[in-house]
Amino acid sequence: MSAVQVIKPHEKDLGGGFVVRRLLPSALRQAVGPFLFFDHFGPVSVRPDDQFDVRPHPHIGLATVTYLFEGAILHRDNLGFEQRIEPGAINWMTAGRGIVHSERRPADLAGQHYTNHGLQLWVALPAALEQVAPSFVHTPADAIPQAAVQGAAVRVLVGEAFGLRSPVATLSPTLYLDLNLAPGQSFDLPMLAQEQALYAVTGSVSLSGEVLPERHLGVLSQASVLQAGPEGCRLVLLGGQPLGHRHIRWNFVSSDPARLDQAGRDWEAGVAEAGMGQVPGETERIPMPPRPGAH
Repeated sequence: MSAVQVIKPHEKDLGGGFVVRRLLPSALRQAVGPFLFFDHFGPVSVRPDDQFDVRPHPHIGLATVTYLFEGAILHRDNLGFEQRIEPGAINWMTAGRGIVHSERRPADLAGQHYTNHGLQLWVALPAALEQVAPSFVHTPADAIPQAAVQGAAVRVLVGEAFGLRSPVATLSPTLYLDLNLAPGQSFDLPMLAQEQALYAVTGSVSLSGEVLPERHLGVLSQASVLQAGPEGCRLVLLGGQPLGHRHIRWNFVSSDPARLDQAGRDWEAGVAEAGMGQVPGETERIPMPPRPGAH
C-alpha cells in the first residue's frame, strides 16, 4: 500500500478568466487536518485591463489563510480592516459567525502589469467555536520564523516545527510550512502533525521513492525521505488535527447544514447583525448562487 495519497489539481474559473488549481476538497478526501480548501493561483500575469478583482462576498464557520509568493492583493472587510497583502506574510481572517470581504488590485498597481502567485486556504473551526466573533490578523513576512533545517530553507507560517513557533494564533492544532530544497537535496521529514500533506508548488519531489509531481498534493501517512528533483523544489506542508466532516455551500462552512441556509438568507437580506454588512467604501456584492437543482 502506498504511503502517499496523491491528489491531482482541477482547474476552476473564478470569473474574468482568473483560473485557479483546486486541490481540496477533492473526490478523494475533504480535508487534511483542519484544512478543507486549497487553491493555488498563478503565476499569472495581470494586465491593466484584467478584471480579477473579487467583489465583496461573505464567509461563515471558517478561517481564510492567504499567502503570496509574488504580487499584491488589497484586502478590505466589513470590520473596517484594509490591508495590502504582500509576499511572505500570513493573513488570517476568522469568519466565525459571519464576515464580508473583498480582494482587489491595489491602487498603486492600477494601469500596470504585474505577477500574482499564491495560495488561498480555508481552515475549519472547531464545532464549538464556529460562531466566534469575526476577526482579521496580518502577520508581516519579517515576523515569520525561518531557519536552515538539514540545509533546506524552512519558514514556519503557522504552528510549530523544528524548534520554531509562528506567532499566528489558531483555534485548533494547525501546521503550515514553506520549504525550499536545492537541486537533488534530500530531507528527512517526520510526521509533524496528526495529519499532514505536501504540495509541490514548483518542481517535483520524491517521497521515499514515490514521485510527487509539480502542482500535486501528497497526503502522507508516515515519515518520509524527500528528494528534490534536478531543478530543486518549493513545497508547502499543511496539516494538523482533523475536525471531522463539514458541510460546504458556496463560501459557507458549518457542522450544521441548517446554518448554511440561514447564512444565505442573511447575505441576501444584508443583515449586519449576522456579520453580513457592507464593506466600507464598497458598493458591489456577489449574489448568492442558486442551489443545484433549484428553480
